Amino acid sequence: MMKETLVPQLGIVTDVRVDTPDVKTFRVQGLDGRKPFLHIPGQCAMLSMPGVGEALFSITSSPTNEEFMEFSIKKCGCVTEWLHQAEVGQQITIRGPYGNAFPVETDEFKGKKLLFIAGGIGIAPLRSVINYCRHYRQNYKSINLVYGSRSMNDLVNYDEIINEWARDKEMYVYLT
Repeated sequence: MMKETLVPQLGIVTDVRVDTPDVKTFRVQGLDGRKPFLHIPGQCAMLSMPGVGEALFSITSSPTNEEFMEFSIKKCGCVTEWLHQAEVGQQITIRGPYGNAFPVETDEFKGKKLLFIAGGIGIAPLRSVINYCRHYRQNYKSINLVYGSRSMNDLVNYDEIINEWARDKEMYVYLT
């Protein structure tokens, strides 16, 4: 049964990872300990705290992950400032999914070489798609990523990129 996308539901922050000096990745589950809702690669969700505000963020975890959702969030305003203070166990509201998906399931992309280009926090919406394509690896030829930032300390998901993506067969990672 699909929940109404406009109705917020309670979620719990179950993990907080510091990626860069101003980006944290938050893992969120529903009160039932499951993924709050289904999504497709490239969609986003509204995260909020009553009395603080609400904002739209890319869902950075792959739809193939059935346990939780993740959001990589750069601290740059009122809502993001509040989120960066959140700790494991913090309740938030979440609603969605919103937006269109990347068309990686179409015949135009299947069997083709894929190229992803991102800078800084721009890797956030692509992480979901890249991990989805890695999961369905047999559907694509090579996966190429060109990713840069102002400094090495500003590369989001660096450990995952180096220790997982760069080690995948037919995935080529170029960092700058």
